[in-house]
Amino acid sequence: MPFSFFHLLCYITIIFAEVDAVNEGASKSKSKLRLFVFGDSYVDTGNWRKSIGSSWKEPYGITFPGKPSGRFSDASYLGIRTPIAYKWRKEVKRSKEYGMNFAYGGTGVLDTLANQPNMTTQIDFFQRLVEQKVYGKQDLDNSVGLISVAGNDYATYLARNTHNLQKLGDFTKKIMDQLEINIDRIRGLGVKRIAVTLIEPMGCIPLQAASSSYSNCTQALNLGSKFHNQMLNQSLQNLNAKDNSTVFITLDLYDAFFSALNKFTTHAPAGSLGLKPCCEGKEMGKYYCGSVDESGAKLYTICENPNLSFFWDTLHPSQNGWHSIFSSLRSSLHKLTT
Repeated sequence: MPFSFFHLLCYITIIFAEVDAVNEGASKSKSKLRLFVFGDSYVDTGNWRKSIGSSWKEPYGITFPGKPSGRFSDASYLGIRTPIAYKWRKEVKRSKEYGMNFAYGGTGVLDTLANQPNMTTQIDFFQRLVEQKVYGKQDLDNSVGLISVAGNDYATYLARNTHNLQKLGDFTKKIMDQLEINIDRIRGLGVKRIAVTLIEPMGCIPLQAASSSYSNCTQALNLGSKFHNQMLNQSLQNLNAKDNSTVFITLDLYDAFFSALNKFTTHAPAGSLGLKPCCEGKEMGKYYCGSVDESGAKLYTICENPNLSFFWDTLHPSQNGWHSIFSSLRSSLHKLTT
């Protein structure tokens, strides 16, 4: 199942903690770095209700941690704790200690097909905690924000507009207007450094590549991703220019994704699936990974060896895929702190 994107999140926190310790002395390093996460299923670690969330049901979790856990991601191999999912903040002692994860799978900057809190509402949750003094100035002075969002906005647009790409650019501008407001609002609540992921090459996601029987990416959608990323880079430059700061940085998920996918398809052993997902519904568009009938019979199939897949389902990279993406991106992360 997909889990390794949180490897990246926590590696970011390690880098920032090291830099802060060097720049501000040992007293800074003794203060826990708190990570506040906003976005979608790429970073959701359990905010969906168990009764409706696919990440709480089989086959999610079969490769890691061995059972459904509500997570689309995890960070255990780095040896540091990830922030608690917002939904479980009252159930776990010392839940605020490492920050908090407000991300909900299926959501976007705007409203999507998933009836879950969009990014604006996620920030409302965070603001409420700040106003209630759950997080004070000292906590926020040593904090990092991570935003991974927008893929579901485009998926919703394509579903509602029958893949009409003519006005996709106008829709991107609508997303960007709200995203810039949201990002600046997180800064206004006291978060000192904020990393925003560029969007992945949408045309390579299996949901979109299915039209070519998973033989190649949809280039028109990849161009849409590039346009989104150009606008996002410009928006963050504008926000930084407001007070001559470097609060906002980007993580180039697009290039890392493409690089990892190219390496995987070029050097993968025989039997690798390429753009084809490991887990998919028996009828594309009708069933999905995790679908069952009234008697509980599976309406999906799983590949024999998930380690030979780059994608777990029609939307998410597999554990192996995320590891490859992380490896492509990791070497450039230290540059983001200079």
